[in-house]
Amino acid sequence: MSSIPHRVDSDSRNLATIGKAVRIVGQIFTKEDLNVDGDVEGTIESAESKVTIGATGRVQASVKAREVVILGQVQGNVEATDKVDIRREAKLVGDITTARISIEDGALFKGSIDIRKPEPKATSTPQPAAAAASPTSSSSSASAPAPVAAAATPVGR
Repeated sequence: MSSIPHRVDSDSRNLATIGKAVRIVGQIFTKEDLNVDGDVEGTIESAESKVTIGATGRVQASVKAREVVILGQVQGNVEATDKVDIRREAKLVGDITTARISIEDGALFKGSIDIRKPEPKATSTPQPAAAAASPTSSSSSASAPAPVAAAATPVGR
C-alpha cells in the first residue's frame, strides 16, 4: 500500500471515527476529536483536540494531540500538550511526552515518560500592562494609595 495523507477537516461534526473494519496507512491530520477503533499505521496529529484509541484500536504510529486516551494498543511515541490517559486494558510501547499523565492499574507500558510543563501564555500579557500601569500608579498614588497597591499585585505576577 502507498502512503496517502488523509485530512479530516472540522465541519458541523465535533468527532471523527475510524471504524474497527478500517485500516489506514499514512498520515492523519484533524482539527476535531478523533476515535480510532481500527488499524492505523503512520502518524496521527490533532494539535487542538483529543485522540482516543478505542479498545479495538491498533495503532503503529506516532500520536500528537492536546489529549490522548488509550484503551487499545499503541506502538509508537505519544505526545500530548495537556494529558495522556492510559486505561487498564491498554498496551503502549513507546515514549511519552506530556504535561500530565494517568496510568491505570493493569495497563501495560514500556518506554519513557517526559513530563513538561505547559508553556505559560500569560507571560507576555502582563509586561505591556506593567508599562501602562506605571504612569497611572505614580499619578494616582498621592490621592488613592489603596488602588495603587491593588494594581501592583497583578503586575508582579
